[in-house]
Amino acid sequence: MTDRPPLKVFQSLWAMQPHGRDGVKLPLEAACEMVAEAGYDGLAIDLGAADVATAHAVRPHLERLGLTPLIVAFPGTVASLRETIAMAKDFGSPFVDVIGRVFPLSVEGGIPIIRRWIEMGEEAEMPLHFEAHRDCITTDLFYTAQLLDAVPEMRMGADLSHYVVGREMRLPLSPENAELIRRVLERSDSFQGRVASRQQIQLQIGFPQHRKWVDLFEGFWRKGFESWAARNPVGAPVFLCELGPPEYAMTDGEGRELSDRWEEGLILRRTAMRLWDEVAGRA
Repeated sequence: MTDRPPLKVFQSLWAMQPHGRDGVKLPLEAACEMVAEAGYDGLAIDLGAADVATAHAVRPHLERLGLTPLIVAFPGTVASLRETIAMAKDFGSPFVDVIGRVFPLSVEGGIPIIRRWIEMGEEAEMPLHFEAHRDCITTDLFYTAQLLDAVPEMRMGADLSHYVVGREMRLPLSPENAELIRRVLERSDSFQGRVASRQQIQLQIGFPQHRKWVDLFEGFWRKGFESWAARNPVGAPVFLCELGPPEYAMTDGEGRELSDRWEEGLILRRTAMRLWDEVAGRA
């Protein structure tokens, strides 16, 4: 058996507002207690879905319950990330998950932006993970692959759902797409739990017709964990369960969600922990 620690699994505050099919938004304290009782290690605070005031309001609940905060930044300018990095440092976030809403039209235009952001992180001794995400600087898989080649120090947060739906990937995955995904995973230092298809960003993981896509993403996560373990002789990565509420979550004609996202998140947590245990020799 290995001495590797268990996978660190986080839940998302955004996914908790609301957390279930009844549409009820729990008070911050109750939401944090629910996350802690379920055994999550921390809570991601998404500054694209919540404001700074909400982040400060939730902080004492996280500290009381021993949950680690993870700051997700949406900088709209190059300079604005500095303030969020300082906030993340103060909160004790293990890294900043960056969804950079700056849109250079060329790879050459993106390189100095990524490098400047990395410099800001290094100055503050705060790691940055650039999330694979639509509507941001990493929105396109081809563009991101070129950024990774140009900026060797760039690290990723792998939410591959955006690339599967963004590139309308077919099954079986083409060798070309598989290679691009491999390149992203080999530069990824954190991973996110959501299953997409070529048509939809967030599938219900328990529906039998979606099993083939669940299998695809479990394969992605396993390969990502293998790559992370090969690059890091100690420790464990972070896996964020991030099943978004409507309109990310699909609904019926009356606006009710088609599945129980809270329970699906717990399934994703168990799946990711099992995959990590197998990869790390903990099983």
